[in-house]
Formats: sequence, C-alpha cells, structure tokens
Amino acid sequence: MNTGFLRWIIAFSLHFRAAICAVSALLMLYGLYTLYESRYDVFPEFAPPEVVIQTEAPGLSSQQVEMLVTQRIETAVSGIENIDTIRSSSIQGLSVITIIFKSGSNIYYNRQGVTERLASVVSDLPTIAKPVITPLTSSMSVILAVGLTSKTKSLMDLRTIAEWDIQPRLVAAPGVASVVIYGAGKKQLQIQLDQNALIKYNLSMSDVVQAASKATAIQGAGFIETENQRIDLFTEGQSLTPDELEKTVVLHEKGENITLSDLGRVLNGQEPPFGYGTIMGENAIILLVSEQYGANTLEVTKNVDKALAELSQMLKA
Repeated sequence: MNTGFLRWIIAFSLHFRAAICAVSALLMLYGLYTLYESRYDVFPEFAPPEVVIQTEAPGLSSQQVEMLVTQRIETAVSGIENIDTIRSSSIQGLSVITIIFKSGSNIYYNRQGVTERLASVVSDLPTIAKPVITPLTSSMSVILAVGLTSKTKSLMDLRTIAEWDIQPRLVAAPGVASVVIYGAGKKQLQIQLDQNALIKYNLSMSDVVQAASKATAIQGAGFIETENQRIDLFTEGQSLTPDELEKTVVLHEKGENITLSDLGRVLNGQEPPFGYGTIMGENAIILLVSEQYGANTLEVTKNVDKALAELSQMLKA
C-alpha cells in the first residue's frame, strides 16, 4: 500500500477524531448486540428439508403394509414440486416414508403440498391405517433423552405416567417439536377370548368387538328443550376397568345373558410396543425430546430442564 495513502488516513483520523471515536463506539455496540442476539446451536441446519409420514396399520404384515399403504402414499406424493428423493420402510404394522426436498426450498410450502396430497389418498387406504405427518424438527432432531425407572412400578405403569403426565409438560415447553416414548406399550383393556366359548354360543369376533366398543364408548344423549332453557343430557356407565367390562352383555338368549366373562378373560394389558429402552442394562421408559425447526438449541434445552425440574417435584410427591 502507498505510504502517502497511509499518511492521509492517519491525518484524516486525527483531524476528525471525534467522528472516528463515535463510529467506533457505534460499531462496538452493534457487535455486542449481535453477539447477544446470536443463536447458540450445536450445528446449523445442515440437512436438506424433509417431511416424514408415519402410518400405523395394526395387524397388517410387512408385505401388506408395503402394497396397501406405502406404495399408495408414495404414488400420491411423488409429483410434488421440489422433491429430490423418496425413501420408505415397511414393517409389520408400520409404514415410514421420508420425502427429501431440494436444498433451499421452502419447507413450509413443501409440507403444505404433502398435506394436500395425503388428504386425497386417505380414503384409498385400509380403514385401520392412520397416516400422520411427523412434527417439523431441526436437523439434529433429538436434543435430549429422558429415562424413567422405578423399583415399585411396572413398565406399563411408567408408560402411563410418561404419556399422561410427563409428555404433555415437555411438549408444552417452548421450542419442543415432539416427545416420543419407547420402552413399553400403552396400557389398554384386553379381551382374551376362548375359541371354544365362541363356538358354543355361535358368536363371531365382530360380535365381541361391537359389544366391547359400545361398552367403552362415550355416546352423546342430545338435549331437552323447555319453554325456558335447553337442558343437555349425558350418559354414564362407560366401562373403564376389567371388572366393569367383563359384565358387558354380548348375547341375550332364552332369558340368559352371555357376557364377556363367559367368552374369555378381560384384563389390563399393554399393546405390542414398537421399541424398547434400557438404562444401565435395566428395562426402562425412554422419552426422546426433539427440537422445533429453527429453534434456539440453548434456549430449548433450558426450557426442557425447567420442565423436568417441575416434574421431578411432582413425581416425588
């Protein structure tokens, strides 16, 4: 660089030193503001935008899931704009389709296109198939894994606590996209039928399912209108325990009631789980917390830690 130019810069800075100091102070303040507002992420959004469709189809084999669910959804979404790659996996009772879009495309526009195409194909799927677009998460997705163990409660009871108490609180934390639970199936009322009893009373599986559905369902009773007001009606008697459900009448014949207890056993059980969790070699419930797309990792972690601190006090009580 020319020495004359350097002399000019020095002379200019000395002559207008007040202005130079003011500009320097403003630049320093702007730098401090930018540092304060900067995001503290483990990694930036390095992966291309993607949309994941999960479809549960209980009772279907992997081949049936592939033919009746996965292929139909893939055909429906394949024409969406900006698609780069489509990957799919079909296992017993579950279909997972991952749609990867071109880098730089608008992820919200892409999800809208998938939602519209998926709505058009739902009627063509088996009635037991329920497709769901998973929440939009960051490239890192899982930011925290939470383990739940107990020396006094079963895994099924821990799963119930995780689903009804812990999961809603963590999902409510700002920046959390989803909380997935592994380790045990959901608690449910199960009817273990005796085939010989069904033959004896000439009953089919659909008869049992229909009776059990009515006994456990919540049905509206409408309302009654008077000259002064409208009175809402509601029904009671929903069967919530095995003892209540086993008394459900399936068939009334020749003055005799055939109940579910005559056809088999009614008990609390767990649905078949899709995965298991362990902590130090012991079976446990695992909750995987995923971060929302574009969220501040540091802030989300603080929010989740705060929620866990509140939950720990509740669980101890």
